Amino acid sequence: MNGSLRATFRAAFHRDPHGVWAAPGRVNLIGEHVDYAGGLCLPLALPQRTVVAAATRDDGQLRLRSWQRDAAPWDGAVDTVGPGHPSGWAAYAAGVIWALGAPAGGLDLLVGESVPPGAGLASSAALECAVALAVDALYGLGLAATTNGRAQLAAACRRAENEIAGAPTGGMDQLASLCCTPGHALLLDCRDHTMRQLPLNLRAAGLNLLVVDTGAPHRHMDGEYAERRRSAELAAAALGVPSLREASSHRIGELTDPVLRRRARHVVSEITRVQEVVALLDAGRVGDIGPLLNASHASLRDDLDVSSPELDDVVDTACAAGALGARMTGGGFGGSALILVEQHTAATVASAVGARKCITVL
Repeated sequence: MNGSLRATFRAAFHRDPHGVWAAPGRVNLIGEHVDYAGGLCLPLALPQRTVVAAATRDDGQLRLRSWQRDAAPWDGAVDTVGPGHPSGWAAYAAGVIWALGAPAGGLDLLVGESVPPGAGLASSAALECAVALAVDALYGLGLAATTNGRAQLAAACRRAENEIAGAPTGGMDQLASLCCTPGHALLLDCRDHTMRQLPLNLRAAGLNLLVVDTGAPHRHMDGEYAERRRSAELAAAALGVPSLREASSHRIGELTDPVLRRRARHVVSEITRVQEVVALLDAGRVGDIGPLLNASHASLRDDLDVSSPELDDVVDTACAAGALGARMTGGGFGGSALILVEQHTAATVASAVGARKCITVL
C-alpha cells in the first residue's frame, strides 16, 4: 500500500514524500457521550487506520490531496488557516497544522487509506492524528516519543476539530488514536486526562468483539451532538457542579427540565457503568460485561436520544441471536455497533446481523 501511496504522491506533487505516517480509528467499549462531561471512557484501537504521505515545503503553502473521490483538493497559505477556513475534510488536516503552531515552511500532504468515514469509528480523529504524527516528525517537535507528548498532540488535534472544523467533540477519539496499545483498552479519565492501559485479551477468554457498520452514516454537524454537549453543561450548571462527573445519581431528580434530566441521567449512569466494567476487567471477568453494554445502549437510546433505527435493529438482532451484549458506539445518529460474543456463536451472530456489515472482529 505504501508503494502505491508514494507513487500517487509523486503524481500529485512531482516529487517524493519525506515519509508515511498512520493512525488508527477507535471503537469505544463503553463510556459514550461522557468525555465532554469529564467522564470515563474505555476505547480501544482498531486495525483500520488512516495513512498519510507528506513532505515539507519552504514557501509557507499547504497542498492537501486525498484518495477519497469526494474529497476536493485544497491549496492555501499556512497563515490563512483559522476558524471556519478551510472547510470540509481539509479543515481537519490544515487545522492540526494550525494548532501545532503552523510551521512556516508548509506541507504537501496526501491522504491514502483511511478509516471508513461516517461509520462512527473516529475517522476524523484518525486523519488528524496521522497528520499530527507527520508534522511532529517532519518538523522535529519530538512529541510522539512519550505518552505526555502524545497527549499534547491529541490536544492539538482536538483543538483543530473544535475550532477549525467546528465540531464540539470532547477529545476521547484523539487520545485513543494516539495512546491505545495493542491488546488493551484505554481507561481514559477525561477530567484530568490520566490514562491506564487495561489488558483486554478477548480471544484468550473465548470471546470476540464484532464491529458492525449499519450503513447509516452518522452526522454531527447538524447540531445534534452540540446540543447533547450543551445539555450536559446546562445540567451541571443547574446542579451547581463543574461538570456532571461531580453529580451523583440521586441529585438528577432535582432537575426540573425533563429533557435535561434524561440527558444528565445518561451521563451519570454511563460513568458508573464504565467503573463497573473496569472492575470486571480487573477481576478477569470480561465475559460478564454484556449486561452493562446492553444497559449503555438502552440509555443512549432512551435518555440521550442518539441511537437510530438501524443501530437498534443491529443490537436487538444480535442479542436475539445469542450475543452476550451489544451497543451503539461513537457519537450516534447512525454509524456502528459493537457486539460481544462467545467465539462459538460469532458466525451465527454475524450472519444474523448481516455478515458483510461486520467490518472487523477483535
